[in-house]
Amino acid sequence: MKPRFPAFASRDFRIFWITQFISLIGTWMQTTVQAYLAYRISGQPIYLGLIGVAGTLPSLLFTLPGGVWVERLDKRKTVIAFQVVMMLQAFALAFLTLAGVVTIGWIIALAFVLGAANSIEITARQAMMVEIVGRSGLSNAIALNSTAFNVARVVGPALSAPLLLIFAEHGEGWAFFLNGLSYLVVILGLLAIHPNTANPGDHLHTPSPNNVLVQFREGQRYIRQTTLVGLIIIMAAAPGLFAFPVIQQIPAFARDVLAQPGDVDAVVAARNSAMVTAQGVGALLAAVMLTLLSAFRRKGRLMTAGQFAFSIALLGIGLSRNIALTLPILMLFGWGTVTSLATSNTIIQLVTPNELRGRVISTYLWALQGVAPFGSLLIGWIAQTWGAPASALFGGLACLATYVAINLRTPTVRRFEG
Repeated sequence: MKPRFPAFASRDFRIFWITQFISLIGTWMQTTVQAYLAYRISGQPIYLGLIGVAGTLPSLLFTLPGGVWVERLDKRKTVIAFQVVMMLQAFALAFLTLAGVVTIGWIIALAFVLGAANSIEITARQAMMVEIVGRSGLSNAIALNSTAFNVARVVGPALSAPLLLIFAEHGEGWAFFLNGLSYLVVILGLLAIHPNTANPGDHLHTPSPNNVLVQFREGQRYIRQTTLVGLIIIMAAAPGLFAFPVIQQIPAFARDVLAQPGDVDAVVAARNSAMVTAQGVGALLAAVMLTLLSAFRRKGRLMTAGQFAFSIALLGIGLSRNIALTLPILMLFGWGTVTSLATSNTIIQLVTPNELRGRVISTYLWALQGVAPFGSLLIGWIAQTWGAPASALFGGLACLATYVAINLRTPTVRRFEG
């Protein structure tokens, strides 16, 4: 398997990949049932948007300085510390739900805690990847991580549906509890690995000045001077603003837009899980494709295809009133988002010098997630005022217009080969 999956040649990566996969299943269970619980309690789409704001606002506040911070720390220990925080968040949410005292306020507050931990942890984890597999295995490692993420994206929601049916009163609480346990697995895995902070072939450098602001400016200067990286970061802001907040409205689509006569809570819960799972199936297909094509050089064309695919899928979601039609459209959305984001992540990591990777990745993640609070508020308001379908149509048109304009202006990104 080494020629096809060179990243698996690393013992540390194998441990990291397996334990991360188990944890991601728990994460997707929590993500699915949290949105369903919030909409069941409130019945108002605007609260789904507010939960999205709470979960992504920390990225706006912490991701950029976090990129400088993680470069000063042991990345493995940083990831472990924030995994512990996320585990405690899941257990707190489980306790409140099982005790029957959970409220929208608690869900929003704990979503902020999770977002704060994740805003630093994801930067450290992404920057740590090259220390585990080296630059030669980086592209394959990113594709394999995407595969694990998206297999979990299918398995997690699929497992959440039986929990909601079996434990009719507090099924969400048991999903949160299982997610808390899953963090223990990944923490133990991280304790067992020993990343190499000086991989052969990586560009070593003399330490940057100690001034945090100077280090931050170094990273931003590199982004401004590197057209390819700058454009990818601009493109990443479009789904953060207009696409992902629409997917936060899936419970509203499941309960209201795609409603059928005689619906009961169990049917709505199953429909909600099916929609999340369909998106995950499309994402999984993309991840498998990217894993098998990790040596494919025309990554710019793959990224562009993914961007247009998920933009068009958003329009389809807004127009569909039939669950049988909506599910394959969600699969297309999942395929497009993973193809676009995994490829853009790979391109950035391939072209960025090792000493700037943390700062550049944090800026990319800030563009992708840091702007999301504004998108969640905007899309939530549109869904509350004109309905969830209107929010999907708006999001699709906004993303499509962004990508058409950038591709007409410059072919730099879609022509990238590496």
